[in-house]
Amino acid sequence: MKWSFFLSIYVFFSALFPNQFLIEQADIIVNIKTNELALIEANHISEVFPIASGKKGEETPEGEFQVLVKAKQPYYRKKDIPGGDERNPLGSRWIGFDANGTSGRTYGVHGTNQPHSIGYHASLGCIRMENSAVEYVFERVEIGSKVVVVNDQRSFNALGKAYGLLK
Repeated sequence: MKWSFFLSIYVFFSALFPNQFLIEQADIIVNIKTNELALIEANHISEVFPIASGKKGEETPEGEFQVLVKAKQPYYRKKDIPGGDERNPLGSRWIGFDANGTSGRTYGVHGTNQPHSIGYHASLGCIRMENSAVEYVFERVEIGSKVVVVNDQRSFNALGKAYGLLK
C-alpha cells in the first residue's frame, strides 16, 4: 500500500514537472593502458572495473563513440554460437558502439566465457568484462551513452574532465 501511494505521487509530480525527474544517462571511459573501465553517473565516477582489451594487431580502437546497440545473451555471428551457450565468447551482455564507422555490431563492451583474460590485452578489439560487471554496466547505460576509449596515464577523474563527462 505504501509503495502504490508513493508511486502515485511520483507519477503526479513527474507529469507536472517532467524535466525535474530526468535521470542522467551513464557514460563510460575505457583506459586500455590500465585495462580498466570507469562508469560515470550523475557527474561522478560510480564504479571502476577491470577489463581485457585488444591484443597486439587487434587493438581496441581509441576515440569518442556512442552506444548504438544493447543486447542480452548476444548471438556470436562469427562462429554461429547462440546467446546463452557456454561456448559463446560474448558472455551475457553486449554494449556495441560505433568505432571505426561500424554500426555497434563489431566493437563493444561485452561479457566473457574467459574470465581469466581480464586484466590483459587479449581480445580481438572489444572490451571484455566479467559477466556480472557487464550486466551492472548494461543496466546503467543507454543507447546514445558516450564511450571514450583512451590509452592514457591520467586518472579517470582527469580524463572525465578532459572529455566533458565530469565537471
